[in-house]
Amino acid sequence: MKILVCEAGKHPVVKEIEHTLKNLQGIVGGYIEAIYPYEEPVGLICNEDGIALNLPLNRIVEGYGVIRGTFFLCGLTEEDFCGLTDEQIERYSKQFWDIQHFIPTSDGLMPIIIRSL
Repeated sequence: MKILVCEAGKHPVVKEIEHTLKNLQGIVGGYIEAIYPYEEPVGLICNEDGIALNLPLNRIVEGYGVIRGTFFLCGLTEEDFCGLTDEQIERYSKQFWDIQHFIPTSDGLMPIIIRSL
């Protein structure tokens, strides 16, 4: 299954993994939580205990806020996760390419976006 892995402070990386719960949990470092921020069949899989474990702040996802810890994107079927298409890999790699750091302010977190070519 081809996925796009996003670690805090790093550019996204394409990985080919065997689709097992152990592998999915290994990538995020614990129990998985799936969120569905996109209209197309793509899931964002993260650590469900990211806040409680105080995992590093990673990226802002519109409609969900800041995702903590490593997450990955995968495709969706009606019943399960599946690999992303090459087009999805390209699109989401561009979306998450810029690294984000966060500064606490009195109004909440302020993202500092590190743009790179």
